[in-house]
Amino acid sequence: MRYDAILFDFDGVLADTEPVHFAAWREILRPFGIDLDWDTYRQRGMGRPDLTLLESLGALADPPVGLDVLAPWLPNKRKRFVELALRTQPLSVASIEFIQSLPEYKLAIVTSSDRSEIEPLLAWAGVRDRFEALVCGGEAPHPKPAPDPYLLAADLVHARRPLVVEDSTAGLASALTAGFEVVRVASTRETPAAVLAALDSY
Repeated sequence: MRYDAILFDFDGVLADTEPVHFAAWREILRPFGIDLDWDTYRQRGMGRPDLTLLESLGALADPPVGLDVLAPWLPNKRKRFVELALRTQPLSVASIEFIQSLPEYKLAIVTSSDRSEIEPLLAWAGVRDRFEALVCGGEAPHPKPAPDPYLLAADLVHARRPLVVEDSTAGLASALTAGFEVVRVASTRETPAAVLAALDSY
């Protein structure tokens, strides 16, 4: 085998959760005078740690709202995200079947989202036990685009030649800087075919 593990980003790669994150952020930030729109979220939020996102979006308010004011609301956002996500079931049947179809590979998730947001969705989908490791927001010394999250995940699953699957610019930079090969996808629908093509190319 060319690869001994597959390291997946989560949001936008395995689960169509970005619209759910966006909805949760909009609810939390609206009382602070921040009217978040989709394009702004895409540019400032996708693939970024929560505190980085909050600092960036807080600057959009008039007057600006500091991180000291916004950060205490993070638990509320994470709880609201899980509530909304479990209603919309963002892990599709195709994604679940794809995860289950890779028994010969060690799997891990490397995400900027908080562990409290990811594990309930994996448990709901019945695939938590397929992932030997999760590296979530704040668990590596430095977040994406630094290489730390992917280096940590590879270490946890004892992988020397992992394949990384990413959708964000920050995630792509993180994986490449770690020295790993990357498949970049534009949506969860692309993930199975793109990964299988990479695996079959060897």
